[in-house]
Amino acid sequence: MNKTFWIIIATVLTSALSLAQKKKELLTEVAQLKAKAAEIQLKLDEAQAAKEVNLDNELQKFSYAFGLTIGNNLKMIGYDSLAYQTIAVALEDVMKGTEKMEQQTAQEHVRTAIQQLEEEEGKRKSEEGVAFLTENAKREGIQTTESGLQYEVITEGTGPVPVATNKVKVHYTGMLIDGTVFDSSVERGEPIVFGVTGVIKGWQEALQLMPVGSKWKVYIPQELGYGPRGAGGGTIPPYAALVFDVELLAIEE
Repeated sequence: MNKTFWIIIATVLTSALSLAQKKKELLTEVAQLKAKAAEIQLKLDEAQAAKEVNLDNELQKFSYAFGLTIGNNLKMIGYDSLAYQTIAVALEDVMKGTEKMEQQTAQEHVRTAIQQLEEEEGKRKSEEGVAFLTENAKREGIQTTESGLQYEVITEGTGPVPVATNKVKVHYTGMLIDGTVFDSSVERGEPIVFGVTGVIKGWQEALQLMPVGSKWKVYIPQELGYGPRGAGGGTIPPYAALVFDVELLAIEE
């Protein structure tokens, strides 16, 4: 046999050995991937199990109720997402006495973060209200007073106009500028009686312009409404412009 033949044989054998080695390595990699997948699935199962709540267990029931209370308070001030695992770590650290941050530092950080969030949300709400009222003022039939109060006469009454010392009976529906209803005497089926000066500035001004029997749609800028404090436990956000359907039924004796 010539030299070329042996070279061919050697090449074929080398290729076969190389393919066998690659196949072995591939099988090893596949086995490792399967093991990794099984490990990941186990962790996912454990995570899912950790989310399951047994409200018949007193400790879990208390823990869940406590979490709901914290979550609702945070949601009310504007947080819509948190690092939930970090909260769990912090709670466990406190229980074990292994805190990674001093209590005073933590309180200062939380206070600063909440204040910053409230300022940002307040600025956003204020800008939304200004933009809404600016566009609304352009509509036909909208009247704007010197204070910035806007109103639209739906029905013009023929009765007397209240003064600051009067009590009045009204029906109303209060809305945010997106149309969300936050309060309504109409829905309750019972009008409300109050002193003209016992309500927000926007109402005080509007009532002293309305003849009895009138129905108006009143648009109130935040500075004539609830301003930075908001109202209704978060139902009316801070710095929110408001819209009211108001029907002045009577001046009470």
